[in-house]
Amino acid sequence: MSDFSSRVLRWYESHGRKDLPWQKPDAYCVWISEIMLQQTQVQTVIPYFERFMQSFPNVIALADANLDAVLDHWSGLGYYARARNLHSAARRIRDEHDGAFPQCFDDVVGLPGIGRSTAGAIMALAYSERYPILDGNVKRVLARHGAIQGWPGKADVAKVLWHAAEENTPESGVRDYTQAMMDLGATVCTRSRPQCDACPVYADCAARTAGTVDQHPGRKTKKAKPLKQTTMVLAVSNSSVYLERRPPAGIWGGLWSLPELPDGQVGDWCQATLDSVGRSVESWDMLRHSFSHYDLDIQPVVVRIDATSRRVADNDDAIWHSLDAAPPGGIAAPVQKLINTLKDETHAQNN
Repeated sequence: MSDFSSRVLRWYESHGRKDLPWQKPDAYCVWISEIMLQQTQVQTVIPYFERFMQSFPNVIALADANLDAVLDHWSGLGYYARARNLHSAARRIRDEHDGAFPQCFDDVVGLPGIGRSTAGAIMALAYSERYPILDGNVKRVLARHGAIQGWPGKADVAKVLWHAAEENTPESGVRDYTQAMMDLGATVCTRSRPQCDACPVYADCAARTAGTVDQHPGRKTKKAKPLKQTTMVLAVSNSSVYLERRPPAGIWGGLWSLPELPDGQVGDWCQATLDSVGRSVESWDMLRHSFSHYDLDIQPVVVRIDATSRRVADNDDAIWHSLDAAPPGGIAAPVQKLINTLKDETHAQNN
């Protein structure tokens, strides 16, 4: 065991997190948590994880579930491709692995939505197999400790970091070491204001010695985020709002949403889709929603539809949703915000 890993393990024994709900040698449990924790903080994930596990306690339950139910449990976490991949992977495990989570690294990394680091975490945390990981927290610790230059998104920089991860992963105690490295990056070697004095590998941290901690890991060159615009229609009739299911791929894939009209032609859409021009049309204030790669300005337009003229396409991807009913499935955060505002306004008018 290297001196680096020994120090990390000793630190974990006294300071590591040991009471997280997914910290058990169960591959399914570890898998769900690792996917949820991608680009999402622990405290945000905990209630989602607990609710998810209550509804889908094992692979078979997840595989047999309707995708709408899975997306509903993911609403608010963002990056919804993660949920779609979970559902797809669960069905593959059910159909190709007899419902048992695979124990071979190649089989794990071959599942939808699982990359090398996530597969390594599952193998280490669930099976105590020696596989390195390189999530965001671990990248930060290793990049600073070795003063590794460059943005980790570049292949040559990633190669150096993977080499460091491999070298430092011990032969024994790999489960605790893997959790320790994630905890170290999340609680001590943080992105801003790291607590270097509390770090177990402080003494030989090259970036600390050089006074360049804030320069590691290297950052991607920032580009100004483009701004896009769209119109969302809140078609209302008898305390119900018209919703459409989005295509399975792309932003908010598979979620229920308000119709989007890039050209803002609300009247034409109402006539073509609902066989009505609406008895009243009202524009709300613009709502801005930020994605990782662009900002979206949403212009909400409320259209009141007479009950006698409302129409829904004859398919499973369009519904009139009662404002008082439970969501029909997953709904993106800004869409849910608009629906909640509509619900409050409608109830106020009816009272």
